Amino acid sequence: MTKKLDLNKTVFELTQEYPELVEIMAGLGFTEVTKKPMLHSVGKMMTIPKGVKLKKISMMDVVTTLMSNGFELMGDMPVMDSISRVQGKEEKTKNPSTGRKEQIKAYLRRLGDGEELEEVRKDFVRDFGEVEASEIMEAEQELLKEGTPLNEVQRLCDIHSALFHGSTTEEKIANAEKEVEASILRKNAQEELKKKDQFPEKDYTDKNVKASELAAIPGHPLDTLKKENEALSTLLAKFKESKDESLLSEIRQLSIHYAKKGDLLYPLLKVNYGISGPSDVMWTVDDEIRDELRTLASEREHGKEWSAELEAVLTRAEEMIYKEQNILFPICAVNFTEQDWYGIYRDSKDYSVCFGIEQEIWEEAENTVTTVAAASEGEIVMPGGRLTIEQLTALLNTIPMEITFVDADNINRFFDEGTKVFKRPLASLNREVFSCHPPKIEPMVRQIIGDFRDGNRDLVEVWMEKEERTMLVKYMAVRDGAGKYLGTLELVQDMEFAKEHFLGKEA
Repeated sequence: MTKKLDLNKTVFELTQEYPELVEIMAGLGFTEVTKKPMLHSVGKMMTIPKGVKLKKISMMDVVTTLMSNGFELMGDMPVMDSISRVQGKEEKTKNPSTGRKEQIKAYLRRLGDGEELEEVRKDFVRDFGEVEASEIMEAEQELLKEGTPLNEVQRLCDIHSALFHGSTTEEKIANAEKEVEASILRKNAQEELKKKDQFPEKDYTDKNVKASELAAIPGHPLDTLKKENEALSTLLAKFKESKDESLLSEIRQLSIHYAKKGDLLYPLLKVNYGISGPSDVMWTVDDEIRDELRTLASEREHGKEWSAELEAVLTRAEEMIYKEQNILFPICAVNFTEQDWYGIYRDSKDYSVCFGIEQEIWEEAENTVTTVAAASEGEIVMPGGRLTIEQLTALLNTIPMEITFVDADNINRFFDEGTKVFKRPLASLNREVFSCHPPKIEPMVRQIIGDFRDGNRDLVEVWMEKEERTMLVKYMAVRDGAGKYLGTLELVQDMEFAKEHFLGKEA
């Protein structure tokens, strides 16, 4: 029977289908195929034609060898050539005519080709004192344009990180899973910016300088976020030295720091500026770090495996500090407007203090009046957003409570629609609230509203049984930001669901 070999399939798939192919490919120069770790990682991304290109092996030799071993070749046939395999790593990496970016691409290709990390690192250290994350990003992007599949570049990202940012493979491989994906997404986002008038292209030349300048302003969001990162770095270093597990509860405060990024930075970058990389990648990593720390903190057994997992997640947290300082914050500094930063500053006040870093007063933001865009026809604009009348009506009707509002002149102004335990006829609107209560109740109603008006009380709660159901009635004073009395809100809520939840249905 003819053995049909599909060149579009990966090396891993083909060797699983034809085990004898391992020995044949090794004889052709694909020695890595004999190593299970390489076969089960790179082999799942690599096709024979792509491997030929990377290894500089003659495709003619490969085709003739496979055919002589009884294989019928199918799929996309590459161009035949007579390229010799006798090319050393020096030729692959060092080419006087190539620029810095081409050299970086060559390093990445060598790693993808299966060359030992430390060998490549030696050449890298010799040729480069340091490398910008943006340069790596551009090199990765060009590899994609040249035909390297996205998933292939993504799966090589751990090795990339170990080469460019780490000291040991073990330290980085488990923790840099999405670094390349992040850079790809950032680059793609920038490409999209060029195509969209609403997202004009930005100059990133001085991005780090701009971020540093903003972080130097007392009370600025970047000032606070930077100080939180510095405090976290100190904690991580202290734990690394002492292994004091009592520090973990404090380290876990990073969840507050991550929440700020997730709520205030990522969505703004994505929606207002078309930059989706941070929200697509960093946000996920933030969640993973937080969740892993919570899981580890809940475990009782703290053996070797637990310690190894803890070390790995803390290393990820350390790397996230690097990514924030060198990627996220500079991107924000270039794109966000003063009004954006004022809003972030005001919203940051709603978050708990983490690592003992109190948010300082940013005088400029404190003295700036928030401007609200004019409402479109049929819209109601509020500090927290805007709604159409249709939306607001439906929203109020959806809240599982009976809602009534009495204004400062004691006039019934509003109640929601629908069936009610306490009936509210339409005719009662625009009437004085006291006229809607029987004589024996009226004095109590007057007392409550009078206390609200005088500032003696803000809340009165009444529990009662109505139609054999437990009801909670809340009367609440409605005041503006300055404390001025605007009216009284009445909320009626059926509490049977709570009884059933806590006491059981038989309660």
